[in-house]
Amino acid sequence: MKTPIETSHTPHNSARSKKVSTRASIGALLLISLLSPISAHSATYSAPAAPTHVTAYTSARGIVVRWTPSPDVAPAITSYIVSAGPGSCPVVVPASNHSVVTMPVLAGQTSISPVVQAVNAYGFSPVAKADRSFVTADLKNTALRSDLKSLQLLQLSDFHGAIETTSSNIGAPVLATAFTNDRAKNALTLTLSSGDNIGAAPPISTEFEEMPTIESLNAMKFDASTFGNHEHDRVISHLQKVIGASDFQWVVSNYSSIEALKSGTKATKNYAIIERDGVKVGIVGGNTEQTKEQVFSGNLSFTNAAGVKKEISIDAGVTGINAAIAAAKAAGAVVVIALLHQGWSENANGIAQGRLPDLAEQIKGAAVVFGGHSHLVYSSLISGTRKNPPVLIAEVQNSGQAYTRTQVCVAPNTGKVLGSSVEYITKAAMKNVAADATTSALVKKYKDQLSGKLDAKIGAVAAVFPSGGSPQIQRSAETALGDFTTDALRARYKTDLAFINGGGIRDTFPAKAYTPADTKLNRPGTSTTAPYDVTLGDALTVYPFGNVVAVSTITGANLWKALENGVSDYPSSGRFPQISGFRFTFDTSKVMGSRVQSVTKPDGTAIASDSTIYTVATNDFMLYGGDGYLNYFTPSTAKLTDLLLTVLVDSIKSDAAAGKVTQVPALDGRIKKVG
Repeated sequence: MKTPIETSHTPHNSARSKKVSTRASIGALLLISLLSPISAHSATYSAPAAPTHVTAYTSARGIVVRWTPSPDVAPAITSYIVSAGPGSCPVVVPASNHSVVTMPVLAGQTSISPVVQAVNAYGFSPVAKADRSFVTADLKNTALRSDLKSLQLLQLSDFHGAIETTSSNIGAPVLATAFTNDRAKNALTLTLSSGDNIGAAPPISTEFEEMPTIESLNAMKFDASTFGNHEHDRVISHLQKVIGASDFQWVVSNYSSIEALKSGTKATKNYAIIERDGVKVGIVGGNTEQTKEQVFSGNLSFTNAAGVKKEISIDAGVTGINAAIAAAKAAGAVVVIALLHQGWSENANGIAQGRLPDLAEQIKGAAVVFGGHSHLVYSSLISGTRKNPPVLIAEVQNSGQAYTRTQVCVAPNTGKVLGSSVEYITKAAMKNVAADATTSALVKKYKDQLSGKLDAKIGAVAAVFPSGGSPQIQRSAETALGDFTTDALRARYKTDLAFINGGGIRDTFPAKAYTPADTKLNRPGTSTTAPYDVTLGDALTVYPFGNVVAVSTITGANLWKALENGVSDYPSSGRFPQISGFRFTFDTSKVMGSRVQSVTKPDGTAIASDSTIYTVATNDFMLYGGDGYLNYFTPSTAKLTDLLLTVLVDSIKSDAAAGKVTQVPALDGRIKKVG
């Protein structure tokens, strides 16, 4: 997760700088809440400190909340959010107003504990609690508003089949109970996903064509989901099977066609309207335009009823999304929620950067925009006007490590939104939540079918090969598992170079998302003493895609181009390279296309951007243009060999056969960020 402190005070460009006045970005919300506030000065960007001296008292109109504003900071504070958790009516107060507001009390509220947070372009401040809480007896002279309702939204993204409870993932059985508990507090609750429910998943999902994940989402009572790029990891016929098995509604608003995305009576919609507790809520969705280059060629193709072959194209803009919002409102939706499979990247130079915040500002008419795709924690608030209420944006971590719980205060008769607030419910908050018995039985059914095969020990490692983080290390830097795999590729196929995409590495090794049923295995979490046993299940969790190794050639010129593509979406894109046989440096302060500063052999000899030919081992996904690597690796002369998974497994087995524990390689600086 990016630390929300910057020492540079120069914006990338003037257009970006102007956005600061209209966007209150809340980057890395969970991290910010753990950091001590830092005073702003001319060379520092920072999230705000918490407001102080928060007081509250009842009045005839509601709960009056006052506070002392947070100290000035850069970027400037734009808003304060006053809220009181589930079932409350959050209110957004412009920072230019007085530091006092009357928060409405909704009919049915029995306990109110007001909190205040400041918002600037880098995030929410820590929560400042009021000096008192209120119960029903305190509200006898306060108007209870029946004309307002609190819409509660439970949301996650990039679940990636994480249905098992592990050391890092909450797991479907516990999430099912948590969602049930949240719904019990508010009848007006929807459960939503921003895509990538399936794909890049542990074996318990991938080995059964992702059906265990869909059944788990059904058990958790999801209402709607949009598509992510990984929903298209397999061909359209597989996605049709997924849609047919889903009890929730699939929604996408930026596809050129959705005619093939159906199964029987179940069909994807451009927008959906879900009526709950007398309120009609519209749902729209948008997938990343990067999907075409992040899946195999043909996965977006279908043959229509007339026998004509067609391909789904995905709009990079918001035209279809805005049209779907308008259509949903015309059909009776009083409030609309947008689900985008687009992500935040980082806070830099006073603004939140990434496709999610950029697109959210262009979306018209949605009360909340949920994101995903970049696997980062992010929240923001787009400041409102008299006619347009503030818009909340939120993104949550991947693989069920947390979910968002959002409250939206809406007037059903007018559609007016008074405000919204978001909480991140983490695994740590789940320690006293019991697993749902039905969902546990579902997960166990599939787990039992795999354990005999996947618990097979392949060797031992001296320590855990790290993965993940915010941003994920495999998507932003040299990482030990990237070094180990690419070195193994180069040695096995005797090539000059090896080059894989960091996004293909999906877990630590041993894998956090794989829990062997065999309790005799020595594992992290159950033992503090290495070496740790590793299994076939671990290897399948790290490399779940079934990618095949491709041995090919690449020119020096194309190597430079490939590396430029690899760092073009730094720091969270799966295209970031992991390499062997050479070194390179890059500078993200440079414009895309000129970020790579040097490419050398391990001994320091320069690799020029010329016609010199090098042999290279890569994977079939990249060979054929995946992640933007189009026509760099000479597919016409490439030879497809073994599964990438096999290379990892055989390398571990080779050490074990020699009586050795596999060591975690020390990073050698083959990839360096400079500037």
